[in-house]
This record gives sequence, structure tokens and C-alpha cells, in this order.
Amino acid sequence: MAAFTLVPLAYVVFTTAELGPGEASDFLFRPRIGELLWNTTRLLVAGTLLSVVVGVAGAWLVERTDLPGGGWWHGVLCAPLAVPAFVNGYGWVSTTHAVQSYAGAVLVVTLSYYPFVYLPTVAALRRLDPGVEEVAASLGHRPAAVFLRVTLPAISPAVLGGALLVGLHLLAEYGALQLLNYPTLTTSILQQYATVFNGPQATLLAVILVGFCLLLLLVELLLRGRGRRARVGAGTSRPAERIALGRRTPAVLAGLGLLALLSLGVPLFSLVRWLVRSSSAGIDVAELVSAAGTTVGLAAAAGLVATALAVPVVWLAVRHRGPLTTLIERATYVTGALPGIVVALALVTVSIRTVPALYQSVVVLLLGYAMLFLPRAVVSVRASLELVPPHLDDVARTLGCSAAAAAVRVTVPLIAPGLAASVALVSLAVSTELTATLLLSPIGTDTLSTRFWSDASSVAYGAAAPYALVLVLLSVPATWLLSRVTLGPRA
Repeated sequence: MAAFTLVPLAYVVFTTAELGPGEASDFLFRPRIGELLWNTTRLLVAGTLLSVVVGVAGAWLVERTDLPGGGWWHGVLCAPLAVPAFVNGYGWVSTTHAVQSYAGAVLVVTLSYYPFVYLPTVAALRRLDPGVEEVAASLGHRPAAVFLRVTLPAISPAVLGGALLVGLHLLAEYGALQLLNYPTLTTSILQQYATVFNGPQATLLAVILVGFCLLLLLVELLLRGRGRRARVGAGTSRPAERIALGRRTPAVLAGLGLLALLSLGVPLFSLVRWLVRSSSAGIDVAELVSAAGTTVGLAAAAGLVATALAVPVVWLAVRHRGPLTTLIERATYVTGALPGIVVALALVTVSIRTVPALYQSVVVLLLGYAMLFLPRAVVSVRASLELVPPHLDDVARTLGCSAAAAAVRVTVPLIAPGLAASVALVSLAVSTELTATLLLSPIGTDTLSTRFWSDASSVAYGAAAPYALVLVLLSVPATWLLSRVTLGPRA
């Protein structure tokens, strides 16, 4: 599986090797490349940190305080997953061009990606034994100290996994940043291919993205540590005692309301406004239905494929820990940081040279989706498998079950929520993927995202609005599923 996911990286390395050392250095040591590096770095740092702050704070408010309507707020905080980043960018840009700046880019990516931190964090808080927090409180620690010294270290794997996903998505993000006119390494790679048709120079920029990805993986690995977090008992079988917000309740509700307005109100209002007011919003119903059907089919198939590929990798990494298994698991993340066009070109090259019959087929398209979004599947499945004690498999084998039977009858039912979350997360990503779909899909195949992009990029906001709105509506079931399966039962 790891070797399969590294095919695009091999393509990047071999293509970059076509440049001589002098030509490569001349290209890299230019002011423009320095600007792209700075833009990418500061967006990556600010976007990831803000997503962690918003996601963790929201999860703590929902699970650990007496927030009025906590269940309702949980749904609201999950809902931005149904609004793709480029639709969010479209909503903001078509409302005000003042958002086309660094601050605007950070705002949009944070509003789009903080649920990747919120969902695993709220799930970890719900499964955490409240007894450990109560012991700390009984020793005189205030709620803030209990959170920082006890709760946060216990839920750190979930937070770090979500932060890693956010970072990988920021590295590969194209649609939203292109609409926001914020240049990064990824947008520059697409421009290199589209304008000067210089593959080696574009892949040289992709090598830098791989470096960013490896740095993210190293930081996450160091912060995660090697400790096991599974337990046999269920802990205290009652919910944690809620912290009273008291006089802070109005301010907290106002902050959550503002977050909902920015992340949901602006893009949805913009979509409705363009549908109602724009004269270009003529809707071809047959074309819309066809694109929606194609989107749903590809998303569901890719979700199942990516999850199937993730299971053996996660099983090896969690059940047989060691340097080699860690390296194999980490390898599956690398392609997720590459722009879709780089992955697509790698698959086009390999398919033409090895199996020409597969060129521009659904098989290659699904493989491209699996490569791009395998990190989502790995993070989701690992979060569940980490909590399943390996002793349960041992007990099943002592009772006469084979290793495979023990896995199917004992472990798989316990990680079913993680499997469902993996399928939903990958399906959401596939439904909004642009560049790889444009290059790999069979001729005549249109999805909602590609149809939306062709209209939005030509500033035909009214024509693009129906596709964006249907895309959001189709994303709602997967988002609802994620909001349910990631919670699970309380500790």
C-alpha cells in the first residue's frame, strides 16, 4: 500500500531530475519563489493553529460545559464540512473582494477546515474517563489547569491527527486560494502547467511541498509519542460533570453565533443571492442531475476504496509498532500534500506506459482519489483502532477463533464508527476535488465541482451557484453521519 501511494512522489523525483543543477538553482533562488515559500509557510502555520484553537475550544464547550443547546451547537460546528473550501471562498469573494488578502485566506481556510480538529477532539472528550479530571479538580486545580495538565495530554492524539489533516489540506489547497488571489506553491504549480507547460519546474515546486509534508509528519510523530492509549475497562460509566459558564454564557453564545455566521451564513447567503438575482443563473436540470449522480457515485466508490486500503496499514502501525511500520504508515501521508494535478499527471504517465487500456478510465480516477485522500482514511481508522485493546483478539484466539475470524468478529465491530467516518470523510473530499478529476476523468464526465469551477473561474457566479448549492446539499448526509459516528457512547 505504501509503495502504491508513493508512485506520484517517484514521478516528481524523476521529472525533477530532468533539470540540471544549474537550471534548478536558477529557478529556485528567485524572489518569486521566496515569496511563495513565505506565503505557504505563514498560511500553513496560522491556518493550522487557528483551526486547532477553534476546534478544541468548540469541542470543550460542547462536551465539558453547561452550554445551552449543546447538541444543537454540535451540529452547527460540524456543518462547515458540508461547505467545500472553494465554495466558501466563492461565497466570500462574491460578497466582498476585501477578502482577497493574507488575512482573508487565513479566515476562509480556518472556517473551512477547523471541523477536522473539532470532530476527533469532541469524540476523544466523550470517550475520556471523567474520573481523571475529577481527581485533578479535587486536588485544587482550576478548570483551566485541569484542561491543560490532564485533559489536553489525554486527547492529544485526536488533536494532532486533526491538525495533521488540516496542514495537509492547506498544502494542497488550490480552488479557494485561487479565488482569493493568494499565491502559494500549489497555485504556482498549477500556473506552471497551465501557462508555460514546464513540467520539471512545476514538479520542483512539488518537491518543496513534499518537504513541508515530511516536516509536518515529523512534528506530529514527535508530539504524539509512542504510548499506548487503549484500555480494557470502560472507565467511569457516567458523563463528566459540566462546568458552569455563568455570566460568560452570553459572550460564549455570541462567539459561537459569530462563528456560525462566518462559516455558514456568508457562503449560503451568497449562493442564494446569486441564484435569485443573477440573470446568468439559467439552470439546465438534466445536466445538473447528471453531474450530481456522477458525483455521488464516484464519492461513494472512492470512500470504500480508500478505507479498504487504510485498514491493513493502520492495523500494522497500531498492532505491530516499530520503526518500519511507522515508516510505512507515514509514507501514506506524503501524496496527500501534493496538488491533485501532480498526482493526476503521475497516474497518466504510468497508465500510458504500463497499461494503456486504463488511461482515462474510472479505475485510474478512483486510484487517484485513493492516493490523495488516504490520509483522511488512515487518521479516522487509527483513531478507532487505538482505543481497541489487542488483548480482546488474544482472548478470541484462545477460544478457538483464527486470527482472521477474531479480527472480523471482535475488532471490526468495535472500529465500525471509524470505518464509517473514513468513508464519509473521503467521500466529502472526492465530491469537491477539482484538478485530478479534470485530468483523469473519462471524456464527457462532469461532476458538480468541475461544473462549478468552469463557471466560477469565469466570474459567472450565477451559473455556478446551482452546482455549488446541490454540492452542499449532497454533502449534508455525510456530514450528519460524521457528527454521529465520531461521538459514540460516553466513557
